[in-house]
Formats: sequence, structure tokens, C-alpha cells
Amino acid sequence: MADIDLCYMSATDAIAHFKARKLSPVELLQALITRCEDINPKVNAITYDFFDRALDQARKAEQRYMKTDGRLRALEGVPVAIKDFHPVKGEITTFGSKIFENFRPDYTAPTVERLLRAGAVMHMRTTSPEFAYSGATHSPLWGVTPNPWNLEYTSGGSSGGAGAAVAGGMTTLADGTDGGGSIRIPSSACGIFGYKAPFGRNPLDRDHPFESILHYGPMVRSVADAALMQNVMSGPHDEDLCSHLPKVRLPATYDGIAGKKIAFSMNLGYTEVDPEVQANTLRAVETLRELGCQVDEVDVGWNWAVLDCWMTWWEGLFAAVAGHFLPRWRGEMDPYVVGLLERGLGHDAVRLYGCYTFRGWMWQKLQPILKNYDALICPTLAVPAVKADHDDSDPDYRINGTRLQAYVGWVMTHGFNLLSQLPVMSVPTGFASYGVPTGMQIVGRPYQDAGVFQIASAFEGETNPWSTRPTI
Repeated sequence: MADIDLCYMSATDAIAHFKARKLSPVELLQALITRCEDINPKVNAITYDFFDRALDQARKAEQRYMKTDGRLRALEGVPVAIKDFHPVKGEITTFGSKIFENFRPDYTAPTVERLLRAGAVMHMRTTSPEFAYSGATHSPLWGVTPNPWNLEYTSGGSSGGAGAAVAGGMTTLADGTDGGGSIRIPSSACGIFGYKAPFGRNPLDRDHPFESILHYGPMVRSVADAALMQNVMSGPHDEDLCSHLPKVRLPATYDGIAGKKIAFSMNLGYTEVDPEVQANTLRAVETLRELGCQVDEVDVGWNWAVLDCWMTWWEGLFAAVAGHFLPRWRGEMDPYVVGLLERGLGHDAVRLYGCYTFRGWMWQKLQPILKNYDALICPTLAVPAVKADHDDSDPDYRINGTRLQAYVGWVMTHGFNLLSQLPVMSVPTGFASYGVPTGMQIVGRPYQDAGVFQIASAFEGETNPWSTRPTI
């Protein structure tokens, strides 16, 4: 098997090969390291690497596979890239900011801790915009992370380094966080699978207690790998009171989806959508119909106030976490971050509680649809991707000639962070004419994770999205 084939092997297949002694964790990691060294100068997805230490861990995993005592962990020897926004005890964690350029946390985020305890080998940290604020990954500290399919465009954000690393064959697994689409945006732009679990399914970190719009989750090249990661990351954790739900174990394979009823919305009732995204989404609709689903177009009935509500919540959260850095660090921060913090510091509790009322209104619009349908599908992004150096403050950003907010006016993800109890997966739907992938969200009923995975698995099996690879 060629090294490049190893770089694109799924974790599910890698584990099977490890167990059959047809592949060593060392061989897989060596292929990935070579790939990282080859393309990272172009995609800039890595903040720190741990190649020598990871090789030592891979050798130990190799020895475990040689034994016959059955004591293998769920991710034994599988390489994983951890976002440089997720605390890892003793390792520099910058949050994409010069403020934390040399910061070493004294604890590890629960989901990351679970991945490592399950035997995953962390060989690299992935880039994020400053404080994970943007849908395009660029920061004063780390620079720009472009898309491996087309370097002129963004890999997405805020988990853009993770998206580029998975799409570029630099890692087998990667993790992300999603507060407004930060898993799903790069998953769509990079042509991979990204899962936002329902609130409480995966534990949060100490820095964001009780934060209902924020989610840790997997970013991978197959639905089976998403389930593999999700089964490790999920479940109650003592540090997060909101995580105390019964653990749900997702299967790797599913029955067909013939007879499923799926609702479809192209624009969620309000946004502009690029023609190429529309075309690929309509082809996805036809694929689901060919799989035996009833797919009906519906009117979700949302409007641009969804964006205003999410912005209010996001700015308030952001200011509470990082607003106190402004007096010292204003001049060394991303100017758009400064604006977000300043606006957030101006929000009051009355406006925040108004968001709760509006989130209730959003659910009243969507609830009848999900009551009558097994899932809702819609595009993940309104465009395939924005340019790699996208200006979030661009006053003249347009889609279909209509001027829209440049910050998140081109994404269709944040509404489902406001309705955070809904499981959502972004799946690849094809490519734009300039080579950048497009994606579709599968939105499930509250806490019905398996329903989303079942539809995604059937769609993946029919479309085979990784039949091509970036030529970078």
C-alpha cells in the first residue's frame, strides 16, 4: 500500500489492519509525518507537532497489538490532531492568540483527555483563528490556513486547521469545537464529515461551563470514524454538570433509509445561497430520493433575526471570557476580535434573556417540521468557501449580488447552535467549479444522534465522497 493511501485510510480500517497485523501504528504515523512535512508549508495547519514522542507512543501501541491478551483501547495507536483551542495539560495552548503564546494549561479538556486515554496518539495541534472567533482561519499569531483543495480559499473556521489536516491527509482523526459552526464550516469547505452533538452529549471544558451553544466533536473522512470518535468523547463527566445524560453508543453500520421522511430547505427562510451550492444540494436531494426517502421542501420560516440573536449571544460569551484582555492587548489582537469584545461588553442581561425568547420562537417554527419528518437537510454554507484572507468586516460582501454581513452572513450553521439540543452533521455534497467542496447539514430530532448517523451513512455509501483527493 502506498504511503499516500495510508494517509487517507480511515481509523476504522486502520484499527482492523492493526488487529490483523497487516499494518503497524508506526508505519501509519510515519506516512502521516512525511505528508505533514510535505504539505504543511502550503496549508499551515499545524501550530505544534510532537512527532518524536508520537512515534514512541506508536511503538508502544504496536507492541500491544502484538500481544494476545485483548487489552486494546478503542483508539489504540490511531493518530489524532487536537485543535490549539483545546487545553492539553502541560502543552502550549495558544487559543490562536498572542496573549497565550507561551501558555501551558494545568488540565486537559475532558473530550481530549478521553481521546488520549482511549489510545489515540496526538502528533500535532491544529490552527484556529484568535479565540476561535471566525469562520475563516487566520490570526496575528499563526497566519492564514488555506484550503488544501484550492489554496486561494479558506479551509473554514474556527477548526480550519483540523479541516485542512483531515482533507490533506495529515492526520487520521481530528477534533473541533463548534459555537456557531466551527466544526461544520471547515468540514463543508474541506469536504469531510463534522458532527455537532446535541448539548450535554459531550462534556465541555472548564472555561465554558454551562455554555449551551458550544460543542466539542469529531472531524473525519467517514461516518464510521465519526461514530468511533463520538463513542469515546461522549458521556457524563464529573467536571461538566450539563453532561450527565445517559451515554449513547453509536453503531459503525446502519440499515438503509428507505421510507424515511426528510424535510428540505435551501435557505432556512431568509439567506442567499450560491448557485453552485444550490445545484449540489439539489443533487443530494435526488440521491436521498433514490435511496427511498420521501424528501419534501418546507418553509422553515426563520429570518435574519437569527443572525442578530446568535451575534448577541456570541459577543456576550466572548466578552465574558476575554473582554478583560482589551486594556493590555488591544493593539496585538485581531481588530475584528476587538470589535466583538467591545460590543459584547455593552450587552446587558435583558438583551441576553431576550435571546432565550427568540430561541423559543425559532423552535416553535422548526418543531412541527421535525415532528413530521425524521430530519431536516439544508446547505452547510451559503457559498463553497470565502477567500483564504477573507475580511470579516468587509462592508461590501455579496452573494448573488445581495450585500450581506461578511462575518457569518455566508454560513448556515449558527441557528442550530441556538437550538443546541439538535444533533447536526455536515456531509460532503460535491465540488464547486473552482475545486472547493460543498456540504449539507443533516439536522436530527432532539438528542436522536443515531438518526442523523443513519442518514449520513447511507448518503456516504451512495456518493463515495473520498473517491478523489486534493492534488496539493
